[in-house]
Amino acid sequence: MKKTLDLMDIQGNVIRAYGRYNFPFARYVFLNIRDGARGRKFLRAVTEQVTTAVNWGEEPNPIEKPLATTNIAFTYPGLKALELPRASLIGFPMEFVMGMKRRVDILGDDNRSAPEYWDPIWKESRERDFHKDVHAWISFNGQSLAGVHRQYEWLQGLVIHSAGGVAILSGHRGDDGNEHLPFQDVHAVFENGRASSKEHFGYTDGIGDPVFEGLPGRPERVLGRGKQIRDGQWVPLATGEFILGHRDEAEEYPIAPSPQLLSRNGTFMVYRKLHENVGSFNRYLEQEGSKYPGGKELLAAKFVGRWRDNGAPLVSAPDAGSKAEWDARFSQATPQERDRMLSGFTFDNDMHGAKCPFSAHLRRINPRASLELTPKAFDTPGALSNRRRVIRRGLPYGEVKDATRDDGNHGIVIMMLNASINRQFEFVQQQWINYGNDFKAANDKEIILGNHGDEYPSKAVLQVEPDSDEAPFFLNRIPRLVETRGGDYFFIPSMTALRMIAKGIVDPS
Repeated sequence: MKKTLDLMDIQGNVIRAYGRYNFPFARYVFLNIRDGARGRKFLRAVTEQVTTAVNWGEEPNPIEKPLATTNIAFTYPGLKALELPRASLIGFPMEFVMGMKRRVDILGDDNRSAPEYWDPIWKESRERDFHKDVHAWISFNGQSLAGVHRQYEWLQGLVIHSAGGVAILSGHRGDDGNEHLPFQDVHAVFENGRASSKEHFGYTDGIGDPVFEGLPGRPERVLGRGKQIRDGQWVPLATGEFILGHRDEAEEYPIAPSPQLLSRNGTFMVYRKLHENVGSFNRYLEQEGSKYPGGKELLAAKFVGRWRDNGAPLVSAPDAGSKAEWDARFSQATPQERDRMLSGFTFDNDMHGAKCPFSAHLRRINPRASLELTPKAFDTPGALSNRRRVIRRGLPYGEVKDATRDDGNHGIVIMMLNASINRQFEFVQQQWINYGNDFKAANDKEIILGNHGDEYPSKAVLQVEPDSDEAPFFLNRIPRLVETRGGDYFFIPSMTALRMIAKGIVDPS
């Protein structure tokens, strides 16, 4: 029996990557709740405008596509400020209670990624000034910047009407050294006046989000995005890997607070602002690309596991010749066929990493079944990675004004949604991005996101086939290409939970 989800009860950003639905602009606003009763009254007004996951324009209850979407989430201190019962608060997982700043040693946020370098809004300690704590996140994704701004003006009106019960926090970095912006703006990278799916290093992004049970959409999208079973077929992942109150891949229910109505159809969100060192990236690519036998663009593809221009996976297009053939097929393919070409692959024919390196971003984030080094060791070939998948949301921020420099205001705000921050996001960040033992790569880090440093210089090995006459290529002294600029852990409640919190009727007994 096919699983169905109550899309009216799930917030829209959990199910939809809004950028793919022609919402290229977004604004993230962070709030401090200074009075519980007035904060709940404010939340009642916000909840009336929250965008759900219901498909736009479909029967039996057609909902018109909005000019801008609205969604909301809370940190643990935010839920305390809204006066949730203690019996509910103690049911939240410890990593969520602690928050991102206290987990930096696990995440590898050191050197220029350490909290002292974060945007001012994220620097304040939770103990020092309660009025500077981030309690809530509100996002507006718009079809136009004007639509986003109208929603922001509406929010400002609600904040004023709260009579001091809620405040908008400033402290976001902008251009020209401004560190006092009251919101974080993000937007797609535009090329020739049109929104693209690129980020500031030039890679096509947002291709391989997971497909799970109950998710609406074309059935063929499960190829490469779900889980592979023993006969080679692809099926959706268990819903409980991503949404609370549903069974996960272990046939268990994720750890969640009580009562069930508070947690069911909600999820946890990891918000991270990442600065991209474009100058270092370009210099290193030029330096090593001049020595690499396949040239600069193939080397750039080796960094990520996909070619920069259109996301062609290296396992399908490992060199310039096969890439040209892949491009010819892709240009004539239907949308369904393009989905298959972009995601419907495995590493079965690349177990030595000769096509897609073991330190490539794609392979570290979603190894598929390549970690099953002993054939038929598990009931499903990808058992080790199926429990580490995350939903990715977000957009780039800023513009690259000088591609030779690392400073400036540009990067990507990425939000990762999962039922277990510790088992999914934190595990991948610690064990697969900043450590390589599971990939037989010792302590080699992932090339793009790894916390590379000068004290212990990073390397990566670009392997070749075992019977090849060519020698492996060694990347040495990899610079830190991405730096953390702040973030926290949030809980995205269901619509039912939002109404319960707003009315003050959460009852865990």
